[in-house]
Amino acid sequence: MLGLLFFFFGKGAASAQVGLVGQEIGIVAGPVAYFTDYGLRWNLETNSSNVGLGIGLVYYLNFAYRADCDCYARYSYFNDHFRVRAEVDYHEGELNHYGPLAQKESTGGEQLRAMIGKAQVYEVGAHLEYYPLSIRDYTAFAYPIAPYVSLGFNFVGFDPHTYSTLGPLEEHIFPTFDGYVSQEAGSTWSVVAGGGFRYKLGVSSDLVMNMQWRYYDTDWLDGLDHDNPQNKFNDMMFWLNFGYIYYLNF
Repeated sequence: MLGLLFFFFGKGAASAQVGLVGQEIGIVAGPVAYFTDYGLRWNLETNSSNVGLGIGLVYYLNFAYRADCDCYARYSYFNDHFRVRAEVDYHEGELNHYGPLAQKESTGGEQLRAMIGKAQVYEVGAHLEYYPLSIRDYTAFAYPIAPYVSLGFNFVGFDPHTYSTLGPLEEHIFPTFDGYVSQEAGSTWSVVAGGGFRYKLGVSSDLVMNMQWRYYDTDWLDGLDHDNPQNKFNDMMFWLNFGYIYYLNF
């Protein structure tokens, strides 16, 4: 994970900083909503039903604190309002077709309802978090909650699977997806925008709530793609997670 921090700071700077600044680790987990070619993308039933579960390990650099002297760092706006987060995540979920067409009592509707997918995805990335309120004041219990927003990039590995409950997929596939199904694993990148808040639990621990929107540089995360006009976007994901953060050297 630390190697990804070089993306932001350069190899030499990152190596020097890690031994000096505060470090934090944690674990997060929560529901994942997939926005893919299964169902209608902005359909309420699709968005509320194609939900999986994600879990992640997170690591932070806290620039407001100096680990070598057990004291606060010299004040700068960056030190007091930014953290860097590296994380490793895994999420998966079952995908189904929803919407008016899938509900029809027709051959096409039956084919769509019988078509089941599974997304299995792991991601490794680095994100920059911005805290409007002072990080050092929050650490000193000046206020119990610290909101933040974040932006970053992830390297993504994915392994989709698709089948039909009617029998062999190639014999029972909905015409739109004929020739546009892949069972091959692959890799890509995602852009990650998020926000959330921390709650001060103790001197060296926080609870965290985090919301992330991830846009992938591929439309094959779910194993489906097609050339029809309604296919305007690559695959996306929304993740709401909750977790526990421990301060390593405070």
